[in-house]
Amino acid sequence: MFDQIHEECGVFGIYSTQNSPSVVGDTYMALYALQHRGQQSCGIAVNDDGVINSYRDLGLVPDIFTQDVLNKLGSGRMAIGHVLYGAKNPERADAQPLVVRHIKGTMALAHNGSLVNAQQLKEELELNGAIFHSNSDAEIISHVIIHERLHTSSIEEAIDKSMDRLKGAYSLIIMSPQKLIAARDPQGFRPLAMGKMGDEIVFASESCAFDSIGAKFVRDLRPGEIVVVDKNGIRSIETHCGGKGSICVFEYVYTARPDSVIEGESVHMARKRAGAFLAKEHPVDADIVIGSPDSGLDAALGYAEESGIPYGVGFIKNRYVGRTFILPTQKERERAVHIKLNVLKASVEGKRVVLVDDSIVRGTTSVQITRMLRDAGAKEVHIRISSPPFVNPCYFGTDIDSRDKLIACRMTQEEIREMLDADSLGYLSIEHAAQIAHLTTGCGFCMGCFTGEYPIEVPQEKPCDKFSQKLCDK
Repeated sequence: MFDQIHEECGVFGIYSTQNSPSVVGDTYMALYALQHRGQQSCGIAVNDDGVINSYRDLGLVPDIFTQDVLNKLGSGRMAIGHVLYGAKNPERADAQPLVVRHIKGTMALAHNGSLVNAQQLKEELELNGAIFHSNSDAEIISHVIIHERLHTSSIEEAIDKSMDRLKGAYSLIIMSPQKLIAARDPQGFRPLAMGKMGDEIVFASESCAFDSIGAKFVRDLRPGEIVVVDKNGIRSIETHCGGKGSICVFEYVYTARPDSVIEGESVHMARKRAGAFLAKEHPVDADIVIGSPDSGLDAALGYAEESGIPYGVGFIKNRYVGRTFILPTQKERERAVHIKLNVLKASVEGKRVVLVDDSIVRGTTSVQITRMLRDAGAKEVHIRISSPPFVNPCYFGTDIDSRDKLIACRMTQEEIREMLDADSLGYLSIEHAAQIAHLTTGCGFCMGCFTGEYPIEVPQEKPCDKFSQKLCDK
């Protein structure tokens, strides 16, 4: 719970041929389905005949969007939505979608990802008079697009020109008075898909959002593609297409929901495949295989099927405690692990247990979970991790921020095993991590957090925003 990697955001957009309150309701339901991608804030912007109305705040989707708030948003032909994780000290100003009114109209923007040149762009914009109200990359992107819009004939042309300046990960959904536009960075670091529901066109970070509203998946946007939807239909701009994609492999390991399909590959099947590879790489004599809820469950099932060791339920998870249940002291955090997870003693007592989890970041939560299994009577605990060790920061939207916080950079695998009080410890190899989503077509993977090799040039160190220096110094 406190030792997990988090992804920054989820985005959704819908275009309808008719003005209807259902676009707001569908956006709400889709954001609910994408809640796992961000629990710090959420927002919806709706377009009613060119007038954009919005609401955003800190908190979870069902807490922020009461029926009264949804009613006040009204109806429209278009809407976009956003859920956020990423701000160290989130403020309401960081919530999205951003709604910007400029000399050529109004624009609403929702963003998933992280720019590697954000600080450089921000300084350039500030020197030209730009004023910022948040620390989000989305605000930087909006300024860049508006600047280009002053010299172009359409919003989509401005977005196309802006992509020459934006470096890094960005999946965008943008709404103008007349158009709904989706855009994906040339590397395709983060997923973005298009679907259809009758005459309505929808976009989302994951296909599970389509399932929640009864929409049908059409296709993934190509890396570098811009898709424009307006009264004339759908058209694609492929100026920045053609390069090899590099989607974050951790989308398959942890971030995405198991029922999503990304780049043609079932997330559930990719995780099962990771577990099967683990069983081949790190076999062990054991009585039961269990997964750490929730992201370790599919990999545990794959490990069990490949090894022939029975699969079982080892933990009961409190569904009323979210990922953002964070407490200030280590003692409180240790107690809180027991609030979120409780061992099913009848499953593990007196048994040799294989525990499958998606990752070890700092190791603090893993120690607690091993201790819980020992206290419940497990005879042996063998930990298997369905990803390679994290040894490098991520620059593209996952909060792996510095090497000194990563346990694999400070300890050997044997030292980690001893610290965790595990009988054995095995990580998925980099070779097999690259094969867990083998059905993807025309798309490679970014595994820089494992290998140190990134698809594009990255800064020597993760830059710190000058207005957040105290936070970064901590």
